[in-house]
Amino acid sequence: MPGGRLTHGERRDIASGLAEGLGYAEIARRMGRPTSTVSREVARNGGPAGYRADHAHQATGWRARRPKPSSPPGPAAAADAGGRDPEAVRDFVEQFAALMVQTGLPRMAARVFTCLFTTDSAALTAADLVRRLQVSPASVSKAVAYLEELEIVRRERDPRRRERYVIDDDLWFRAWMTSARTHTTLADAARRGAGLLGAATPAGTRLDGMGRFFARLGDDMAGGSPDASVEDALTVLAALAHAGAPLTAERLATALDWPRDRVADALHDIALRPDVAGPLALRRVAPGAYTVGARPDLLTPSQREALGRPRRPGTTPGA
Repeated sequence: MPGGRLTHGERRDIASGLAEGLGYAEIARRMGRPTSTVSREVARNGGPAGYRADHAHQATGWRARRPKPSSPPGPAAAADAGGRDPEAVRDFVEQFAALMVQTGLPRMAARVFTCLFTTDSAALTAADLVRRLQVSPASVSKAVAYLEELEIVRRERDPRRRERYVIDDDLWFRAWMTSARTHTTLADAARRGAGLLGAATPAGTRLDGMGRFFARLGDDMAGGSPDASVEDALTVLAALAHAGAPLTAERLATALDWPRDRVADALHDIALRPDVAGPLALRRVAPGAYTVGARPDLLTPSQREALGRPRRPGTTPGA
């Protein structure tokens, strides 16, 4: 019956619908239930990928046996002080938590995080979380410890000396910087591995490419200049200028004793960011062959005319 508690059979219907790839609205239509009932049921029990009918039924039975609040909310609780619909808010919280689970966050950690994040104060005590989520204190403690390791939740004492869990306004910036540091750590480890295995070996080449990728990603996220990629780009430009003749990527890789992919990445970076080359410009003069020349945009037409036509690479003055 719409509005009543889901039966075990209905939970099996939900599991079957998810296995078929059906949306919440279609599953609800087949069951004769509101879409919000189905979405809330799935969100509370592992999300679309982790929903199991038997486990969901057992978990719901456990929650139903827990003591209920002694004073049920009255009619005034139909909407909060901000005019929000509590039922719609609960639906959103559960759906948002399910989305966080899909990104890799453990389910209880996702529920605790979402509960804190959607609270106006962005701070709740352990008792608040236990009451709102209807879970055990141990579950809350374990979830908070996990979120603290990610540096997205911290503890503080309120005026009544109670411990509260808090989400700061700069949460996303700190999470971003933590991710940047992780990328830098991966880059350093990959480079060490490439050095141990030898950059010329297939395994070393893979690790070297991984190191350069994560170094660039970490530097970009940290807001700094990607030193490793800029250094590689300048080295390739210097090699082309020194050679004074067009070189292929294979020839550059041999001369610099680099993996072929490293040279290709440097050439790609120069093409994407021509300012890296300063007064020089990268030129492709033949299929797969590159050289450097003066950037034409730095000189006026009259200046170029006064200086004469540029020499071809590899020629001497007057040739």
